[in-house]
Amino acid sequence: MGTLFRHEFHPSILREYDIRGMVGKTLFENDAQALGVVFASVLREQGRDHVVVGHDGRDSSPGLEQALVGGLVSGGMTVKRLGCCPTPELYFASFSDKAAGAIMVTGSHNPIGYNGFKIVLGNQPFFGEALLGLAQALRGGVQLGVQSGQARWCDSDGRYEAALAEGLRHRARKLRVVWDNSHSSAAYALSRLLLRLPGEHIVLNGTVDGLFPAHHPDPTLPENMVQLQHAVRVNAADLGVAFDGDADRLGVVNESGALIQADRLSLIFAQSILQERPGAMILGDVKMSQVFFDGVVAAGGRVAMCPSGHSEVKSAMRETGAAFAGEMSGHFFFADHWPGFDDGLYAAIRLIDLLAGQSQTLSKLCEALPDLVSTPEIRFECDDDIKFAVIDRIVARCRAAGDDLVLTDGVRVKAMHGWWLLRASNTQPALVARVEGSNHATCQDMLAHIARLLQDEGVVFPVIEGFSPNLGEAES
Repeated sequence: MGTLFRHEFHPSILREYDIRGMVGKTLFENDAQALGVVFASVLREQGRDHVVVGHDGRDSSPGLEQALVGGLVSGGMTVKRLGCCPTPELYFASFSDKAAGAIMVTGSHNPIGYNGFKIVLGNQPFFGEALLGLAQALRGGVQLGVQSGQARWCDSDGRYEAALAEGLRHRARKLRVVWDNSHSSAAYALSRLLLRLPGEHIVLNGTVDGLFPAHHPDPTLPENMVQLQHAVRVNAADLGVAFDGDADRLGVVNESGALIQADRLSLIFAQSILQERPGAMILGDVKMSQVFFDGVVAAGGRVAMCPSGHSEVKSAMRETGAAFAGEMSGHFFFADHWPGFDDGLYAAIRLIDLLAGQSQTLSKLCEALPDLVSTPEIRFECDDDIKFAVIDRIVARCRAAGDDLVLTDGVRVKAMHGWWLLRASNTQPALVARVEGSNHATCQDMLAHIARLLQDEGVVFPVIEGFSPNLGEAES
């Protein structure tokens, strides 16, 4: 029998989709080692031993990766170390190698002091109850492997970039594109990819820097897209794209520098896919506009709503056989000519391909879509220990009121001229809201209704730029 290994994670780092915490406060290198030990035990039970590991560009990531690899090797695993890379490159390596498992050390788009782990088992997301199971196993004690494994560094062989470049099937129209790498871990892969692409390519923040000196690496926040918008205008580019910290998400601006919301971009992607695959299943998360769901049906597709979160979306794609899924957070999942994982670089290539295949600008493509009034994703503070209970109580009140509810993830309520959503974030101590209506006044009424529901729960709803909801008598 091997040595018994025990460990206790800080309870706050076990999130729904991954493991994430504040380095030096709730997350430590011994947590990374323990994760390696217990994940190795899961793979040993399956008689498998091949694990791919990568890390992002945060300053704490190399140390966490080294500790993680040490735990995996002590558990008998053969570890392929990719070093600093984007998360989708890790997914691609795992898929190409048919690896038993893969773990990415990444803080994604979270504040600088955070880091964590995204885990894949058999090329499927490892999350939710499975993560809690790891923690429970460590508390009881995990047997180390009888024999130690081994680890080897693997320099890029170009397969990932070559596969990305194959997504650009239309090459006659050469575009000018501005890429904001956001100092993400995609820097090396991006530089290799651009050597394979036609057209003119301008790179902003093209080095890896865990302090993200230019701006925070979250392309869903408008303030983080200002530099890209300016560069697109100055360079008269056809479009601009931006990554988050590990490049599994994409933000986009059109040729005039205007931000393109992810639900509108998702519908454009879906329409393109449905031209090749009529009747295909398309997924959108609960934050998506009704324009997206209606537009997929109008384009001849089947459509379904799924929970938010990259792990939840990938699981729903596997269950439904969907050809594509979009998420308001900027995760895009292609399963027509790609393996179905979220990849900011590949989504950018598909957008370039879409534009290169016809003469219209991105703004013209968006103008052809129905236009409702909507808020951006509204994220506001609510403690982790109460946020789910707040949602549960609001669901009960909406049921008692006879509201038309969708409970896929939080509560989405259909109103007379629109809908509103309220859900608990699975990655932060926050609640998330979104509202869409036929006009501005309808949205203001729904925002006021949400504000009153939250006020009764002792939660303060933020002021939304561009909206001045009347907190008096307004109906949902």
